[in-house]
Amino acid sequence: MVSDAAVNPLAPFLLPDGFEPPPLKAVLRERSVVREAGRYAVRTLEERRLRAPVDDAPVLLVPGFMAGDTSLAPMAKALRRRGWRTYRSHIHANVGCTREAAERLEARLEAITEKRGVRAQVVGHSLGGMIARGLAVRRPDLVAGIVTLGSPMLAPAAHHAALSLSVEVLVRLSWAGVPGLMTRRCVAGSCARESFDESREPVPTGVGFTAVYSRRDGIVDWRACVDAAAVPVEVGVSHVGMAVDPRVIDEVAAALRRQADAGDVGRVVA
Repeated sequence: MVSDAAVNPLAPFLLPDGFEPPPLKAVLRERSVVREAGRYAVRTLEERRLRAPVDDAPVLLVPGFMAGDTSLAPMAKALRRRGWRTYRSHIHANVGCTREAAERLEARLEAITEKRGVRAQVVGHSLGGMIARGLAVRRPDLVAGIVTLGSPMLAPAAHHAALSLSVEVLVRLSWAGVPGLMTRRCVAGSCARESFDESREPVPTGVGFTAVYSRRDGIVDWRACVDAAAVPVEVGVSHVGMAVDPRVIDEVAAALRRQADAGDVGRVVA
């Protein structure tokens, strides 16, 4: 049997000591996403008439690896019912260079905050959460708070072997000439090093940070998702299910409100 390490194309520094990819059989936990999606459907029926007053504070949602805005559409809809003004990332499939994706999201945040006159909060699922943390470090003038969902910030390479194989396929396709995909530099070179180093920098004062994680996560090592700088919130769902389970959405809404009430969101952008 091929070991996780043997198929992991990411640089060794992305898997620090103390973390490890989930075992191969852990992916079976992800089957619960069907039940978690069902909970969302039931909750939607219960809340179909819920319409809270709209808050001017914007919330940008960033999808995970190989996913697009559609994956977070259910969460966006639920947050809007609670009064949050949500925005899409304009990512159709998160398979390109992380640094380039961060630059595009930075421009997106500039446009959103200029329009609304206040800093935004960013909710990121998995890889999207890691990008969100980097944005918070780089542009605290645009980011008032972040909420990460199953984002292995402490060890980006501590993920299931199936994900490693997907990364390797994307890198090979990029080498073969397919545009818009991550390259070897993105996962094992200077680009990867810059992104990882940035993700370990202190979160600026005045930026809220909540890290949602699950010990049932079948895709990443949950321990890598618990950043010491964040308010940790544990949930009992699958990795994929974090995007749809109403219990997670409740935690996200609570985190956004907590961070907004801390006074971070309402400040006008300078």
